[in-house]
Amino acid sequence: MKQLQLTALPGVPEIRPGDDLGAVVCDGLEAAGISPQPHDVLAIAQKIVSKAENRFVNLETISPTAEAREVAQKTGKDPRLVTVILREAAGISRWREGVLITRHRLGFVSANSGIDRSNVPQGDSGEWVLLLPEDPDGTAQVIRQAVLDRFGVAVGIVITDTHGRPHRLGTIGVAIGVAGLTPIVDKRGMVDRDGYVLHATTLAVADEIAASASLVMGATTESTPIVHLRGLTIAGDGRASDQYRSADRDLYG
Repeated sequence: MKQLQLTALPGVPEIRPGDDLGAVVCDGLEAAGISPQPHDVLAIAQKIVSKAENRFVNLETISPTAEAREVAQKTGKDPRLVTVILREAAGISRWREGVLITRHRLGFVSANSGIDRSNVPQGDSGEWVLLLPEDPDGTAQVIRQAVLDRFGVAVGIVITDTHGRPHRLGTIGVAIGVAGLTPIVDKRGMVDRDGYVLHATTLAVADEIAASASLVMGATTESTPIVHLRGLTIAGDGRASDQYRSADRDLYG
């Protein structure tokens, strides 16, 4: 009988710039009494990665560009925030009043270049926002190595974020960084139970891991940004960018 077990690691502290996330993850596993096994996966919320990497920006320090002022006028957004959004973007995908969708420099399409204000501690002055990590795949690899060094087991790592979707309401967990697994499993050429050869089936397993983990992480006051998954049988060597549809093939981005 197939089973997938998800466990949110307890007692994860508030992450601050410079914290060693590899050590935090390993300490969390020990606190939960979990000894990693081959094929285990750890899903880690982007927000704590960005905090550890000091990806904070104080909007008080931002001087809006002319382009940002123009976009801000069209969308009704703070021109300082728009300036930061455009810095992180490879281009604008869609906009309307209150909405700005961009293609992030990392390759995916999302609202506001993934810049967030929720669960971001505010200083004494200005408004602080949090950018996505510079290199989520690289961070995932560092954390994977830390787990291997402490426990002697190579696990998969998924750095998660939450994105909206063009045709459905609500956000869903997605993978923006991976290590130790292949984010897309290609089933093309395989034969189904009725002898039909599959021509278009590719499984977004890293996104499915992220979406599953987000149910356990929560999004407000849960403080459970690290989730251990057991029961999968996937491993490999891929990058998050393996998932992204190229701009010339993206009808909506």
